[in-house]
Amino acid sequence: MKTAKQTTGGAAGAPSAGYLRGEPGTGLYMPAVTPVLRDRAEDVRAGWMAANSRANDAQMNSGWIAGVVEQVVALMIGTGLRLNHKPDGSVLGWDEDQTASWARLVERRWEIWASQPYECDAAGRYTMAQMEAAAVRQWIGTGEVVASIREIARPGAETATKVRLIPSHWLSQNSDHLNRLDHGVYTDGNGLPVGYLFDVPDPLHYLREVRMPARDAYARPRIVHVFDGAAGQVRGITPLAPALKIVRQFDQLADATLTAAMIHAIFAATIESDYPTAEVMAALQDEDEVGGVDSTGLPGAFDAFMRQKVGWHQNVNIDLGRHGKIAHLLMGEKLKLQGSEHPNSTYEAFANFLLREIASCLGVMPSDLTGDYRGDTYSSVRMGIAKKWPLMEYRRRHIPGRLAQAVFEAWLEEEIDAGRIPLDGGVERFVTIRTSLVRADWRGPPKPQADDVKAAKAHETWYRLGVMSQEMICNDLGVDHEDVHEQLAREQASRTRLGLPDPATLLTGGGGPQDGQEGNQPADEADDEKDAA
Repeated sequence: MKTAKQTTGGAAGAPSAGYLRGEPGTGLYMPAVTPVLRDRAEDVRAGWMAANSRANDAQMNSGWIAGVVEQVVALMIGTGLRLNHKPDGSVLGWDEDQTASWARLVERRWEIWASQPYECDAAGRYTMAQMEAAAVRQWIGTGEVVASIREIARPGAETATKVRLIPSHWLSQNSDHLNRLDHGVYTDGNGLPVGYLFDVPDPLHYLREVRMPARDAYARPRIVHVFDGAAGQVRGITPLAPALKIVRQFDQLADATLTAAMIHAIFAATIESDYPTAEVMAALQDEDEVGGVDSTGLPGAFDAFMRQKVGWHQNVNIDLGRHGKIAHLLMGEKLKLQGSEHPNSTYEAFANFLLREIASCLGVMPSDLTGDYRGDTYSSVRMGIAKKWPLMEYRRRHIPGRLAQAVFEAWLEEEIDAGRIPLDGGVERFVTIRTSLVRADWRGPPKPQADDVKAAKAHETWYRLGVMSQEMICNDLGVDHEDVHEQLAREQASRTRLGLPDPATLLTGGGGPQDGQEGNQPADEADDEKDAA
């Protein structure tokens, strides 16, 4: 096996590129090398192991990073991605009602399968929602998600389709361009992945090379490899890579500040004196502590001097462990109590500056990272959400959404093949029109709202103007509009059966200003004034 060797640097002044160029020893403050433009795949290959190992270490040992990773998981996955199946029934001659009915059947069957670890997980431990959350954590740590789809028949299980998440570092680091192996990925002439090379742990051989196809002969997914990046990339890299230097700087700042504060706490008092240190320390202790004698059994020289010259000073001692003591030292001696100057007044501002860069790299608001909402107003929170949420939706669709989509395609193929989901022409027809029948959206939790009342009024306004549908409103709220309609129908039937009034007739609305809002003053300005007060 031929391995393409990569270098991360060269002689002084030589062109260089890649991740982690801010590491100590490679030009921490002003790099001496000249950046060079090259394929991003080369940068990823050179820095993959170093960057991802540091990112994983940060996830395990940095409370800030671990906390924000869980926050990203909550925003991206919530309780799990929900399938919104949208097949194109026209290829089968179906009308809209037939298409919707078939899609609802598929969604119900998927919900049953995805909620049972025994059915969906090769190891029988996790639901699909848990695997999606694990995939997001793996993507933040390594920049890619790797999973295999297998057929495992189990007693008591309806389906054989099972998913197994694979650690990203199992994917080989080797390259052999003669055999079209690029960083563990086999490709065809167009760059399409056709296989993957894994270094699988083996008790007998330590690591054993295993090649697995990307799809089978019927285009059924076998290996799912999800990442995001630039043109030409075949592997992903942690999104934390640009901020790893900042994470290290924050840790260094916190450690240095804590060390300085502890030193000041330990050395809380100092004495300035012309006398020898041992004699001065003896003067600060009473006879019970030092015995009043030296190693010969006779009074020490300094003790004799004290008895003869200062008299009553013998009974004066300084003990920082006792409270309320007043000491009177000899002439020429000064006692200084040291006050800790760490952290100083600039620490919080600089620390927040570093944390803001980390938050920007991960695509979250600084308050999501720090949990500090001081100074935030309704307008600033709403603007922050408006700026960051599209990125969260993009990542949801293209990271855990792609994993769920690949698994869904394999699962649906088996369901049709087994006859649990009817389809004219069976699995042979499905294989020929797969793309039209597997079209789906994957929904997560709704966009956070700074004020639910104002968001509801905005939805009402857009709906009355005819530019927003109930489905779009439900999408914003993170629910399926068909589920809502079916539930409303069931509730209405229940109320009619029990003789209860329709709640819509009990609701009234008003168009005047809200409580505490003057005239036509915009709601945002009113809220900001309340925040300032």
